[in-house]
Amino acid sequence: MSERKAIFVTGGGSGIGRAIARHFAGEGWFVGLGDIDKPGMEDTAGMIGNGFTYSHRFDVRDRAAWDEALDAFATATGGRIDVLANNAGIPLGGSLSENSTEEIERCLDINLKGVFWGAQAVLPHLKKTAPGSALINTASAAGIYGTGGASVYSATKFGVRGMTESLDAEWSEFGIKVASICPSFIETPLLDHAPNAGSNESIRQRVADAGLELTSAEEVAQAAWDAVHGDKLHWTVGKTARQIAFGARWLPGRVRKRSRGMARPLGR
Repeated sequence: MSERKAIFVTGGGSGIGRAIARHFAGEGWFVGLGDIDKPGMEDTAGMIGNGFTYSHRFDVRDRAAWDEALDAFATATGGRIDVLANNAGIPLGGSLSENSTEEIERCLDINLKGVFWGAQAVLPHLKKTAPGSALINTASAAGIYGTGGASVYSATKFGVRGMTESLDAEWSEFGIKVASICPSFIETPLLDHAPNAGSNESIRQRVADAGLELTSAEEVAQAAWDAVHGDKLHWTVGKTARQIAFGARWLPGRVRKRSRGMARPLGR
């Protein structure tokens, strides 16, 4: 088995996934990139440029494709995977009545099922490098307290947090660390997308109107690094996420009011 540690990052073609990949590569790790966006992965690999990257195009909704991707990456690394950054996800906003069946199913399949499939597929690999191996799931501040205007997205991130807690218990016997990172709104190109197909208002505009702070993807990458090497279960990232976590526990009325403010009809 190779001595160089290895991390596989889904959603590695942009945003948080790219930032995580670059951060771990900077620490000398072998980095695997998984995404449906092949040009994005090529760009990420070019930014890293150290020769210790591997890219695999696949859809996280496909359980069999997970086995193929991780087996191929383990071969490329010389037989080891130390960390899976279970990061791939998509946004979905707007009221539930505005979300189409197709949008809801896609968000559930990518943000929740895809995370389960990744955990299931990576377990045999993480057992080989335990103790010290880790599963890091990207959750969200929306998984700490439900965000108005994002019920489906919030539900998927609550699910990721719940799964993280369950697997922390299940996998402790193997010496595998399990943790979630819970950022709020991250400064990535996704912010410039509409929250759903029925809206032409960007997520960025909604965040700005609510007076919420944006967090850099690099700060999330640092949290992922800290989660691999620390001992907390859930890692909040950024001022807004920390405020939501504090408020949900100590000032639930205030958080509830903010959530209702986020739920205003689109375009108003």
